Amino acid sequence: EVQLVESGGGLVQAGGSLRLSCAASGFNSNGYAIGWFRQAPGKEREPISCISSTESSTYYADSVKGRFTMSSDIAKNSVYLQMNNLKPEDTGVYYCGVGNPAYGLCSADYWGQGTQVTVSS
Repeated sequence: EVQLVESGGGLVQAGGSLRLSCAASGFNSNGYAIGWFRQAPGKEREPISCISSTESSTYYADSVKGRFTMSSDIAKNSVYLQMNNLKPEDTGVYYCGVGNPAYGLCSADYWGQGTQVTVSS
């Protein structure tokens, strides 16, 4: 059973930083796509940053390039999202998702419970 547990969200002022963590278990370590996704109020969930075991590149949404950095610790089966220079428009629920890389870098079939990030102006 795939389990994803996010942590690290919170309330921060614009310009501040947060670091999200996702602890993953039960997924296929030989072939996976894993990423961070955001669902802003009233909007659909969108990919923010994704990696896979089959590609060396990292995807970043245009809105977060230069501010967010995704990293991974394979030994801990964990991925992280360092978010700097946060803006009010970064507010939303952040989800960790994992899927089959054959369907794309940001493929996700399993989701964590999400962690709320609120950026005040």
